[in-house]
Amino acid sequence: METAAPAPPGPATAAAAAAPFPPLFPPGLHGIYGECRRLYPEQPNPLQVTAIIKYWLGGPDPLDYVSMYRNLGSPSQNVPEHWHYVSFGLSDLYGDNRVHEFTGSDGPSGFGFELTFRLKRETGESAPPTWPAELMQGLARYVFQSENTFCSGDHVSWHSPLDNSESRIQHMLLTEDPQMQPVQTPFGVVTFLQIVGVCTEELHAAQQWNGQGILELLRTVPVAGGPWLITDMRRGETIFEIDPHLQQDRVDKGIETDGSNLSGVSAKCAWDDLSRPPEDDEDSRSICIGTHPRRLSGKDTEQIRETLRRGLEINSKPVLPPINHQRQNGLNNDRAPSVVKQRRLTFTVPRSRKDSLESESSATIIPHELIRTRQLESVHLKFNQESGALIPLCLRGRLLHGRHFTYKSITGDTAITFVSTGVEGAFATEEHPYAAHGPWLQILLTEEFVERMLEDLEDLNSSEEFKLPKEYSWPEKKLKVSILPDAVFDNPLH
Repeated sequence: METAAPAPPGPATAAAAAAPFPPLFPPGLHGIYGECRRLYPEQPNPLQVTAIIKYWLGGPDPLDYVSMYRNLGSPSQNVPEHWHYVSFGLSDLYGDNRVHEFTGSDGPSGFGFELTFRLKRETGESAPPTWPAELMQGLARYVFQSENTFCSGDHVSWHSPLDNSESRIQHMLLTEDPQMQPVQTPFGVVTFLQIVGVCTEELHAAQQWNGQGILELLRTVPVAGGPWLITDMRRGETIFEIDPHLQQDRVDKGIETDGSNLSGVSAKCAWDDLSRPPEDDEDSRSICIGTHPRRLSGKDTEQIRETLRRGLEINSKPVLPPINHQRQNGLNNDRAPSVVKQRRLTFTVPRSRKDSLESESSATIIPHELIRTRQLESVHLKFNQESGALIPLCLRGRLLHGRHFTYKSITGDTAITFVSTGVEGAFATEEHPYAAHGPWLQILLTEEFVERMLEDLEDLNSSEEFKLPKEYSWPEKKLKVSILPDAVFDNPLH
């Protein structure tokens, strides 16, 4: 990316904002610039960070531009002065298929959204820092590589200070930008999702409960975001340290009443069929036809992705999407968040968009109808420590509320879905609680067994590191869970 430079020439006054753009000005850009001009009529040419080589010319940065505006805030609402960043590139800017497939003006434009970020302006700061632009590029790469879109309430585990300093702000939540309105362009609708920097404790609360609830708490604490959710990288206290009553009075009660709306994460995980000899040619993770190892079929992949994409709180009865569900490239307000990590973006596919997991042309994907669902007698689940720490959340926050939870491997096509007896559409049943469809395993757990597992797995709630490997076993249920070092999953021969 090159250094900040002024944006292309634009109108200098609000009245001039209505003037048409030059004929060659891309209509998608026109729509987003128009919304920016509505907010900042006095800043027609903001500083921009621009990709040196555009993504559609083979460059590494999906965002063509990130514009940076100076926002004076709102003293009456106790909103401080800050820098406002706006991305250009997740939506369809050009409409000529150079980046996004043009599908008409009725649906979303490109991925349907652009990212924004509000960073508190430091005293004496005359120009906006440019590191947020690289942060936005990292999130954009994740979206382009995985085709998993973001929605309000999603969380992003970054595991590093957002500005590479010593800050406690090391993760992100996403919400609607408080000032920018959705834009209708000739290529579809564009909404604006704002990145909100949060501390580790706040991220964990969002995972255990829900992102929207934590965002609402952040809005009530001026130094932690306030009504416009402005990120202050110098914030040294969490909202729970600022107001200790928030954890017990709001979060804990919310978890007890609502459960968690986190229905899936990308993770380091694996599973083995213990009822089958290891040398069996039809191993659960790598059945071969000819010379090609079996991978998830496109339809299976879509069901898992839709499971992760859709939260089920709004349904009276949780339902797993049918295997033949077709991908909807639209806006899902109830999509389940996914976990994303800095520098090793999770739930990604290291391929181009045209060669992603959905690709029906891949010779390594077995047609869906040739993969049968198998009932298993005994299974062994394997997780790294970070993923294993979410098992109590899966059990208490999801299954005890009649919902489901999916782990999708970041190192292969393996997926593990835990389902409760109230989930419809699952191929695991009370009679056959362990069932596999290719490398996708479903495990149905009764409420009684969930309660027992929570007691046995209590030490997973500890924030302290414990010695690995660690094993839990329920022989009468023919179920074993192992917590293993990361290196086991980094080695493809695990």
